[in-house]
Amino acid sequence: MSVQIRVRTSTAALAVTAALVAALAGCTGASTSHGPGDDVPEVAPSVNASAAAVAAEKAEESDAADAAADAQAERGAKINGPEEVRDAFAGLQATLDETCTPGAGDCDYFLGRVNEELTGLEKSMRARSDGPDHFKEPLGWLSALHAKPAGDSSTAGEKKYFDDLIGTRDRVSTWMQGHPEDYR
Repeated sequence: MSVQIRVRTSTAALAVTAALVAALAGCTGASTSHGPGDDVPEVAPSVNASAAAVAAEKAEESDAADAAADAQAERGAKINGPEEVRDAFAGLQATLDETCTPGAGDCDYFLGRVNEELTGLEKSMRARSDGPDHFKEPLGWLSALHAKPAGDSSTAGEKKYFDDLIGTRDRVSTWMQGHPEDYR
């Protein structure tokens, strides 16, 4: 939804709210020569002003939320640049000094983290303005990695997954370091 449409909608909502508050204020002013009728409670003018202020505040908050949502959508619609790939690559680089011992039970977190970092890097590469063909080699390695079945929790299965995952991580890292113009 465009900003212009949201502004019109918010303005219309604010106008309706103001009209409703004015109508309610008119109702509370009903009176007889002896004050308000028995069926109309006495409402202080400050209550009416307070209700109008609350309605205006909610409308402003709604407008601000709509503007923030539009700004977020525009940021998401922008073409990803090198900084998105750089940030994803930095997350992957942070895993280079870590390791685990397959079969020892300490690999679940580590392998999950490496997989998550590789997935994030893959998404940022695919979203780049120059297209996924720009990162053809690393994306090919990542696709091959994700095509392999996972879930074998035996020591042999974990060792094979470990070797595939860490090998892909190291291969992608080496490629990226050889292509610094792609993320700096």
